[in-house]
Amino acid sequence: MFKSVFGSGFLVRTAHVVLTWVITLILFLHDPELRKQEETGRLVQPLLFVLLVLLSVLLYFAVSLMDPGFILSDDHDLQFTLGVTEEQQDMIPHTTKSLRQRRCGHCLLQQPMRSKHCQTCQHCVRRYDHHCPWIENCVGERNHRWFVLYLAIQLLVLLWALHIAWTGFRYAPGWQLWLRSNGMLLTVGVLVALLSLIVLLLLGSHIYLVSLNTTTWEFMARHRISYLKHCGADENPFDRGTFNNLWCFFCVWGTVVWEQVYFRVGSDQV
Repeated sequence: MFKSVFGSGFLVRTAHVVLTWVITLILFLHDPELRKQEETGRLVQPLLFVLLVLLSVLLYFAVSLMDPGFILSDDHDLQFTLGVTEEQQDMIPHTTKSLRQRRCGHCLLQQPMRSKHCQTCQHCVRRYDHHCPWIENCVGERNHRWFVLYLAIQLLVLLWALHIAWTGFRYAPGWQLWLRSNGMLLTVGVLVALLSLIVLLLLGSHIYLVSLNTTTWEFMARHRISYLKHCGADENPFDRGTFNNLWCFFCVWGTVVWEQVYFRVGSDQV
């Protein structure tokens, strides 16, 4: 399910697309090497760069408009999908059993484990990570891997753009003449460098958290989360090892019943 392009966040998406293509146009207009390649018919690198920019824009729209995992109705089969027998359910303390029956205080729907209500989107989101103002959408179970892929492609585009800006500076005698001939490219270069740093930090932090099988929300607020606050500082009931965590995140599709993982790993607590 995708949201409407003209719905909430239209201005943010428009600003992102306009800024992306304006920077691309400035790079092509001010970089002599790119123009030289175009004039001589060597179009491989210019076309590859444009296609990479286009791919980043398409991924941006996909992540921005994609359903992140909104919970729109009660999951009546939750009790049967837990994989917990009646005898085991009787052994589970009341505090743990109540985790499976928690209802959202805003939308009044049953919340599966690791879900959270987003005040901005006005929906509960499965495996909630965070609400991103950059894409004007939540990052959750259904679009998290695409968000990470988007960050990786965006970082590649930005680093390539930074290289183009750096090689595009022209020599001029004196600072005033140099700024006059390179001022626009310098502005773009500084902006691209800043964005590159931000995207690099975001991508690095998300890959790190994915390797631990934890979310941004769980990492930042575990002391307030009912199913994590009793765990030790280095204890994560969802961690299945770095390789398995990365493999399941990027290569395994479908909804995960986190209650099964939680109660299986935490069975010594029951």
